[in-house]
Amino acid sequence: MGRSLRAFRHSRYFPDSRYLPAAVVGLLTAASAGLFAGSYTYAMANPTPRHVPVAIVDRADPAFVDALGDGLGTSLERHHYRTRPQAVDAVQDQRVFGIVSERGGVVELDTVGAAGSEVAALLARTGREAAAESGTRLRVRDIRPLHRGDPRGLALFYVTIAAVIVGFLGAVQLAINARELRPLERVACTAGYAVLGGFAIVGVVSWLTGAAGLPFVQSWVILSLTMFASGMIYTMFNALVGRWALLPTWVLMVMLGNPSSGGAVSWPLLPALLGAIGRWLPPGAAVNALHNAVYFPGHQHAQPYAVLLAWTLLATTIFAVRRDRHPGGRPGR
Repeated sequence: MGRSLRAFRHSRYFPDSRYLPAAVVGLLTAASAGLFAGSYTYAMANPTPRHVPVAIVDRADPAFVDALGDGLGTSLERHHYRTRPQAVDAVQDQRVFGIVSERGGVVELDTVGAAGSEVAALLARTGREAAAESGTRLRVRDIRPLHRGDPRGLALFYVTIAAVIVGFLGAVQLAINARELRPLERVACTAGYAVLGGFAIVGVVSWLTGAAGLPFVQSWVILSLTMFASGMIYTMFNALVGRWALLPTWVLMVMLGNPSSGGAVSWPLLPALLGAIGRWLPPGAAVNALHNAVYFPGHQHAQPYAVLLAWTLLATTIFAVRRDRHPGGRPGR
């Protein structure tokens, strides 16, 4: 009887079996594949306007404005300004995504490609339809176009993806191949490859491809901070859940963070939940900071930098508290 029980305990069906981790990994991989595809298609496959703030200057043709509102449905948010310079300032500050004004009997619809190519195209298309419906003479122009080397506005999204994914993959490699590093040494190494990686990304994009016109020093700082935040987030999860750390990191940064970042699809066209949380995650903060640095250098905001710093501080603090679970950690070291 005793021998039979021991044989059962060590059989491949018992929870201590070597097949159990493989089965768990297989199930998690399959689920992750579906969630990965679902998160990106949900966010990007059919961009739909949820709210499109537009500046209405003084007494712009009411018939056209009403027709534009009907064409956009409930998504049009009207922000009234007395003068055009006030409306332009709102565009620069990214409070609105277009301007409707009137000059010499002609309605002028100013779009802002740099604020989102999909939103600009939507406004231009709907504006022409509204002009035909209301019998209005219309002039459409893009007052802040995208960079010539990035006509679809995706370069900053790709740059951010590189910083985010390589940032935590570097931390994965440190955990596997540099296990003897002490906690402080691991943080220092993460910061080191983040600075080098940020320099490499900006150098390639600015000097070799010329796709995005990145301001060198500021973009270097943003991307280095993004890589460091991403690496420390994995390091935090590594201290919390050990060998499973890649799973929550991937969910947070790639499945949730990248599609909600506003880089591929502007926030006004994202599902409401993703649009609300995207700017509070590291990928969205990085896209936001780069976007402001490239296209709106005179109207930058502290919020994306604060988000990146907050995530970095949170991850580093938790790692410091749980450093005894780090492969090279020791209590009190």
